[in-house]
Amino acid sequence: MSDSHIQVTASIEPCGLDEHPDCGIRDVLTRVGDKWSVLVIVELASGIRRFRELQRGIDGISQRMLTLTVRRLERDGLVARTVYPTVPAQVTYELTALGSSLTHLVKQLADWSLEHREIIGHSRANYDTHHPAHEIH
Repeated sequence: MSDSHIQVTASIEPCGLDEHPDCGIRDVLTRVGDKWSVLVIVELASGIRRFRELQRGIDGISQRMLTLTVRRLERDGLVARTVYPTVPAQVTYELTALGSSLTHLVKQLADWSLEHREIIGHSRANYDTHHPAHEIH
């Protein structure tokens, strides 16, 4: 580990109080690191989507979870929701400039995941073989 790495991490104290600097980091990472948030950001990186388009594009997400996820992302300023005065009302979602600034990071994470999923799968199988009574999944 480099000295610069030690210096950076040594200056951050454990969280628990609002005045600790990692509390803000933890809060943001909780949102943008959430599985569904990442998948919504990936889907919206391709452009504006209606709710059902988003739902079809994200395998396994329920209507309730998608609603919660886009509301949270909108609250955080990462997604913009536009309601059109039609009958029935048409609603679209798109990334804001702030949300768009995340896309290259999310793409790097997705690329890393694809590149290493086979190795991770083998590691999991190996662990499971050597620890048959574990409850980790």
